[in-house]
Formats: sequence, C-alpha cells, structure tokens
Amino acid sequence: MEFLAGSLVELITQTSVNLPPDVRAAMGTTIAAETPNTQSAQALSIIATNIDMAAEDEGPICQDTGMPTFLVHTPVGVNQIALKKAIQLAVAEATKRGKLRPNSVDSITGKNSGDNLGHETPVIHFEQWEQDDIEIKLLLKGGGCENKNIQYSLPTTLDHLGKAGRDLEGVRKCLLHAVWQAQGQGCAPGAIGVCIGSDRAHGYWLAKEQLFRTLDDTNPDPVLAKLEAEVMEEANRISVGAMGFGGKASLIGCKVVAANRLPASFFVSVAYDCWAFRRLGMRLDASSGAIKQWLYRDPERPVEKMATESGFPLTGREVVLTAPVTEEQVRGLKVGDVVLIRGRMYTGRDAVHAHLMKTPPPLDLNGQIIYHCGPVMLKSGDQWFVKAAGPTTSSREEPYQATIIEKYGIRAVIGKGGMGAKTSAALKQFGAVYLNGIGGAAQFYARTVKRVADVDLMEFGIPEAMWHLDVEDFTAIVTMDAHGNSLHKDVEESTAKELAALAEV
Repeated sequence: MEFLAGSLVELITQTSVNLPPDVRAAMGTTIAAETPNTQSAQALSIIATNIDMAAEDEGPICQDTGMPTFLVHTPVGVNQIALKKAIQLAVAEATKRGKLRPNSVDSITGKNSGDNLGHETPVIHFEQWEQDDIEIKLLLKGGGCENKNIQYSLPTTLDHLGKAGRDLEGVRKCLLHAVWQAQGQGCAPGAIGVCIGSDRAHGYWLAKEQLFRTLDDTNPDPVLAKLEAEVMEEANRISVGAMGFGGKASLIGCKVVAANRLPASFFVSVAYDCWAFRRLGMRLDASSGAIKQWLYRDPERPVEKMATESGFPLTGREVVLTAPVTEEQVRGLKVGDVVLIRGRMYTGRDAVHAHLMKTPPPLDLNGQIIYHCGPVMLKSGDQWFVKAAGPTTSSREEPYQATIIEKYGIRAVIGKGGMGAKTSAALKQFGAVYLNGIGGAAQFYARTVKRVADVDLMEFGIPEAMWHLDVEDFTAIVTMDAHGNSLHKDVEESTAKELAALAEV
C-alpha cells in the first residue's frame, strides 16, 4: 500500500479546503436569490469570498475542522486494523500541516492531544462489500453545528408548532423546528440529515450518514422524497437567513431515511450541518492505495469562482474601532452598524472564559476586544502564523460573559450567533457591544491578521489559548448594542411567527 498515506492526506486536505460541487451549486443558488444590500446578503458575500480563498490557498474553509468522521468500505480480506492505523497517521499529518485544527480533547483531564488523535478520535466506521476497491468517505462537521443536532421523541409538543404525533406530519413539524432552533448558531443556511425511527444512538448515526448523500439527489422512496421537498420549501419560509440575520435561505439540503423501531419508541434524529458542508470521498486501489476515482468532485474540472465581488462591499459608513475602545464609542453604535476593527484583539473561548472567572487575566483588558475564536495556527521558527480564524458560537460563553465584561472592562465581544439576556443586560449596564462575525469565514478573517503578537494560556491548547492578534479592517456587524437591542432576539421572534404559520399547512 505504498500510496495509501499520500492518498489519505490528500483526501483530508481537499475535504477541509474545497467544498464539493453540489454544495457550491446550492450555495450559488442561495447567494443569487438573496435580497441585495441586506445583512444576509452581506454575510453571503463574505462566505462566497471565503470559499474561493480556501480553495486558492488550500487553507481550511472553517477553522473548526470538527470531528473527522470516516465511512470506509473494504473488500473481503483487506486488513482493517492496518487501514485504521493509516487513517490515524494521516489525520495527525494533516493536523501538523495545518489542514485540521487540533480538536481532540481528553474528556476527563481536558488536555488537548495536539494531533487530533485520542480514544475514539477520529471516528471510523468500517463496512465490508463485494467490490474490489476500497472506498473512503470523509465528513468534517464542526462543533457549532454539531451542538445544534437535536433528537425528538414522539409524541411531543413543540414550541410554536404544537403537538407532533407519531406520523409524517409530526416528523415534518420536528424538522421545521430543528431548522428554526439552530438560528445563526448553526451557521445557516445549513443542511439536515434525518433518521425517522431506530433507537437513540443508532438513529443519530443514520441521520449523520444521510449527509454523505449529495444535495441534488432524489430519495428513492417517493414518500420520503416528498417530505424532503416539502421541508426544503417550508423551512426557507421561516426566514432564518444567512448567519441568522433574517433572509430568504435557511436550508440548502434535507436528506431523510426511515429505519425500523421498537413499538415503545418513535425517535426523530436530526444531524445539522452548516453551509461549510465539507464532505468528500475516493476509491482506492486495494493493493497500492493509489487514488482511482474521486467521489463528489472531478479534479480535472476547474473550480468555479463563487464570489462576484471581493469580500464585503464597503459603503464608507463603516465605523472604525481601535482598542482601547471608549464607552462613548460603544454607546454611539447601534444594531446594524458595520464595524472595521484595526489594531489589537485577543481570542478567548470556553477555557479562557472559565479561567477568567476565578483568575485575573495575564494583561489589562480594560477597553479591549475579545474574539470568540479558536484559530488554526502554525509555527515557523519563533513566529506563529494564523492559518484560519473565523468566529465560534458565542452562546457557550453566556455563563461567563457578563461577569467578565463587568470585572475587566471589556468593550467589544466578537463571535457568531448572538448571546443571551444576561450578556445583553451587561452590555447595556457597563457600555459594551456584541459584534457578529461570519461563521465559517476562516480564510477571510485570517487575511485580516497582520501579526501574531503573543500568546497566553497556551496550556489550554492551540484552539483555547489567548492569542494576541494585530488586525486590519476586521469586518463585523453590530447585532447587540449597548442600548438593549438585539438582532438575534428580533429574528428569533419574527421567525417564531413564521414557524407558527406552518403548524397546519
């Protein structure tokens, strides 16, 4: 198997940096249909530019490269033990090259392995088949959208939709609710894989397995094909929009399978994936490990550009922020304002926020900007470089954020998906603002970083460390201001009304 190692690293690389044609086509349709000059259209413009940048530079589309999940079919007689070891080594090598972020964390000690290897990481599903080639498919699904997976036990009662029974009508309501509850935290527009039935554990896997289908296929079961089409049409009427900003597109794919169940149980399992729908595969020669065929993509076909204009179209009305930011500057901002950040900002995710609740920061944060981001970083000599750096889901920091704003005088918080009532109250009371970046736009934002000045709290691992970044024209939108206004709350309420209208269709 002389070519196996190279083939596996290439699969991981291309999955991380290059969206497959069916996803590109779905996103192209979404971008073209969105109302110009809206916040959703602005987000989609950055997304399109980011997709192009990732393919051109072979950098991760999103900094959260997720839990690598492999689906492997092997001929009878292939040594699956050796193949598993080769996949693990390829994952470690791809991480070393900056194509994957080190995401594997010991659940007991909290220690990051640094190479994406650990107990049950990566996830590998083996199946035998009666064909001569080895087939390997890979799904990279980030933590933000993984957290928006959801499972329903029917019958149940759903917010804004009422009772959902043990029938296809009940399933339809569950799927609409699944799209609605993701909002911007799942980096909409997204796609859902669905399993009707099975048990709790296997149902979730069967739902995720549906994400290996192409977005443009047709379900062979006419009943499920009809359900998929209905959910696609109705989910987009909810108007969650790109990044949860409100807009025409909430969903780019709905793929459903039905599995037999126990009489006592009726589960509907939903695997939610974001617009950065990273999924590729290949056929390998079983004796040499050489790539015989790519799945989902044709490497001979030129990759078409997604963006019609470069990044975020500036109007001249943008507000420039340079830390230290004053309370007066913050209180002059309102929801919908576009901000360009210049100068220093500091990353801080879950570990940093938990640390700051009981330990003073390693530097003065008064007037500073905190970025909810776990970047992909590579080191050359003594200097660190950012390889990918989009925002992470901010709701995870809700238990900490208000206290940290009060204690340390932070003036601006950047993330995605918005935050809750406690943070909103702190923004108003102490004079701070929440800025929404575009989730998944890891290359777009990485290019705004001109220098990595320093790093603190490296003991938490690369994604969770506090990186000191010097940026130029880092673009974000004010979605929660210092006056108690929240775009996220407004969109959640407006989409709830649209959801309720679909209760009986």
